[in-house]
Amino acid sequence: MKPYYEHAGITIYHGDCREILPMLPDGAIVSDPPYGMSWNGKVTRGKNGTGSAGPTRHYGSVIAEDDKPFDPSFMLLTGRELVIWGMNHFPQHLVKGTVLVWLKRYDAGFGSFLSDAELAWVNKGCGVYCKRDVSMQAESSNRRHPAQKPVDLMQWCIGFVSAPLIIDPYLGSGTTLVAAKNLGRKAIGIEIEERYCEIAAKRLAQEVMAFA
Repeated sequence: MKPYYEHAGITIYHGDCREILPMLPDGAIVSDPPYGMSWNGKVTRGKNGTGSAGPTRHYGSVIAEDDKPFDPSFMLLTGRELVIWGMNHFPQHLVKGTVLVWLKRYDAGFGSFLSDAELAWVNKGCGVYCKRDVSMQAESSNRRHPAQKPVDLMQWCIGFVSAPLIIDPYLGSGTTLVAAKNLGRKAIGIEIEERYCEIAAKRLAQEVMAFA
């Protein structure tokens, strides 16, 4: 199995995570999989938004495998530590655990467009923890993936697992790997779309140059 990218403990594989994940060493899964929303990439303002009604922004692409219900069972069966975003879209597959809440905007912006927050499930504990990070609002026009999350948010997520190796089976633009690198953790990402493998590799190469 040849890596798409490999440097300083960070590895990217291009392919189907269901095939590659069983071949990987033990590590914690920290990932933002497709939610099964069939989202078309458009952002429509809500009741508190400004401007005319209707779509106000289009991120130019849809998410692979988002056109069908997502079942995380193959990750649950690995016995690994798990942090999985989008838990409200597949709660029937989950058991008791910790809930992480990402508050995506300030209070005044609640109800303006899309969701005010997103939820992640951790397969241990039973607490509920929140983090406010509004950085993607400023970066939204430049985001590399339609479901991209902030690096600082993913660093926060990694803090809930103890395994030295971080695995993201749905790598997208590579934010989880950048977060792991910043924390000095080894990491492996898997991505089915080659264009995102390339984007993630370039982000990580920039990080290498920035800290060289």
